[in-house]
Amino acid sequence: MQKLLCLLEEREADLLVDANFYHFLIDDLQIAMPPSARVINDDVFDADVLISMGGDGSFLEAARRVGDKGIPIVGVNMGRLGFLADIVPEDIETVIQQIYDEDCCVEERCVLQLSYDQGAPEGYPYALNEVAVLKRELSSMISIRVDINGEYLTTYQADGLIINTPTGSTGYALSVGGPIMQPGSRTLGLVPVAPHSLTVRPLTLTDDAVITLTVSSRNHRFLVALDGRSEQCSEDVRLTIRRAPYTVKVLKRPGQSFFRTLRTKLMWGTDVRE
Repeated sequence: MQKLLCLLEEREADLLVDANFYHFLIDDLQIAMPPSARVINDDVFDADVLISMGGDGSFLEAARRVGDKGIPIVGVNMGRLGFLADIVPEDIETVIQQIYDEDCCVEERCVLQLSYDQGAPEGYPYALNEVAVLKRELSSMISIRVDINGEYLTTYQADGLIINTPTGSTGYALSVGGPIMQPGSRTLGLVPVAPHSLTVRPLTLTDDAVITLTVSSRNHRFLVALDGRSEQCSEDVRLTIRRAPYTVKVLKRPGQSFFRTLRTKLMWGTDVRE
């Protein structure tokens, strides 16, 4: 982090720092901040580039803060796997130079929008990875009726259902057997969580599909999670999930590709016998 600040100060960058992160750097890490650094406490800001320092959770929070501003996000991995935040700290100097040289490309990632037929979701109704409907109790399953563009598909008896973007296909959806989707493929995933049927399999839809969910449960309530931010919902509320009217922009280095990330992060095709 100190190296990044020095690189930006050398280039006389106009630096905006999230308030919580700012105080963490000063109080916990004892890092001296450049005099020109300004603290931001809300989502009212503008920038040429946003740098997320952390893991994929930090990247998702950065995407939420950016919203529909169209600011490209660079993810520096300070966590473990780092699928979204895929730049290692050792490459920070090279990445900053490539940004200033305009030698990076921008990928546009689909975002999901959640709405209710009664009321509205609490807080931010958008998700870069997935919208998940999940049972609230540990024991009984929930029933999830699914309609696609107004046409009945099926009713899942399961622990939950995940609607994911291509970005989210390597997250929660992957862990419950969903397919991996290439970013930019204009698809959505419909992945049940522990379905009580051998005939139920994950389904891929085009991203212009409008998905309506009607949920019933024994205790009449269930959970709705958007990129991990969860809230309770009553079964008399019908959910609609569709593609949001904006995309999240992700800055990618030259030579960086989705398939290379699959090989290096998820050990795609690795034979443990070799």
